[in-house]
Amino acid sequence: MLIVDTALAARAEAGNPVRFGMIGAGYMARGIANQVLKYMPGMHLAAICNRTLPAAIAIYEDCGVPRDRIVEVHTASELEDALRAGRYAVTSDPAVLCEAPSLEALVEATGHVEHGAQVTMQAIAGGKHMVLMNAELDATVGPLLRQKADAAGVILSGCDGDQPGVQLNLLRFVQSIGLIPRVCGNIKGLQDRYRTPATQAAYAKQWGQTPHMVTSFADGTKISFEQAIVANATGMQVAQRGMIGMEHRGPVDEMTGMYDLDRLRELGGVVDYVVGGLPSPGVYVFAEAQDKVQAHYLNYGKLGEGPLYSFYVPYHLMIFEVPLSVARVVLFGDRVIAPKAGPVVDVVAAAKCDLDEGTVLDGLGGFLTYGLCENYPVSRAQNLLPMGIAAGAKLRRRVPKDQVLTYDDVELPAGSLACSLRAEQDQVFQP
Repeated sequence: MLIVDTALAARAEAGNPVRFGMIGAGYMARGIANQVLKYMPGMHLAAICNRTLPAAIAIYEDCGVPRDRIVEVHTASELEDALRAGRYAVTSDPAVLCEAPSLEALVEATGHVEHGAQVTMQAIAGGKHMVLMNAELDATVGPLLRQKADAAGVILSGCDGDQPGVQLNLLRFVQSIGLIPRVCGNIKGLQDRYRTPATQAAYAKQWGQTPHMVTSFADGTKISFEQAIVANATGMQVAQRGMIGMEHRGPVDEMTGMYDLDRLRELGGVVDYVVGGLPSPGVYVFAEAQDKVQAHYLNYGKLGEGPLYSFYVPYHLMIFEVPLSVARVVLFGDRVIAPKAGPVVDVVAAAKCDLDEGTVLDGLGGFLTYGLCENYPVSRAQNLLPMGIAAGAKLRRRVPKDQVLTYDDVELPAGSLACSLRAEQDQVFQP
């Protein structure tokens, strides 16, 4: 941050802000736009792409941009003309942003796996750096997308502000002071596998979000995607299907003695979460000292006697930090979080209720399934169905409540790019 703020100040002083485009005009997109357009002079949100243009236009207008400075564009050339004229561009075609030379990066802020896959592939083909606010896409086909981005000479990165990025920032700090991370954890206030859009409707309305999105928070699907991303970026595994997921109503510092350290070492570290832990919301990393001198000074620094030491961040500020991710990527070539190599942890679909033959699955945050973390070799050996491509799949047979689904249980939707990419990823990284 202390490097990024100076670099952005220099770009602002030179009249050359970091120009980027955004895909999506939903809840998170509105916050990002407000942050950049009002409070970050070193950055310029030049264009917004959304399926419905009025939503994109409203974002700019709500941030104080006069309507006559907002122009609809249909080609990259028209977008470039708009920028030269000091105007802001909106479009419904992602290719326009992916092909525009003046845009230095894109932010994918839709949260939809299929649409996100299409846009990200277009961005890679167009030579654009991509910052994903799409944990669902990243956890499903992120390793393959990272490989394709590397081959194209562009950066694919997750973002600051969401828990996976905050965990990686904290892990990098812990590693930088010479400690060995053993647990990367996420703090939740609630988890109930059987929440649905009906039970979450009031909460969604209160915060201006969709019922399906907040259901994915409550039923454990979202945190499964988030921790799978962390696993793929670190090489850490899960200790068991679904993670351990302790319930602890107190500071996470009190949890350092609750893990089997020998097991953590055997697995090379684990990703996990706690329900009810403090500070909430936040993330934690438990790390091990490498010698008695480190242990002595950690104790002197009031972190206790070990053998695990607790580090945490008591917040994740989402839209406030995402623009800094764009700056890190553009100005320093620094990925916030990305798969290290092949998949390490998968997110598989489990039945939220008894499912009958012929049922078409409704996907993320719905009435029918929830997501669980599983180590990738197990997922592949058991032919388990990834949660990220479950939407639209039709059941070939009955599946009882809480049973994990397999590829044999379903007929996948035809023509899905996400399904195609996932099949390719499994071939490339077959364990």
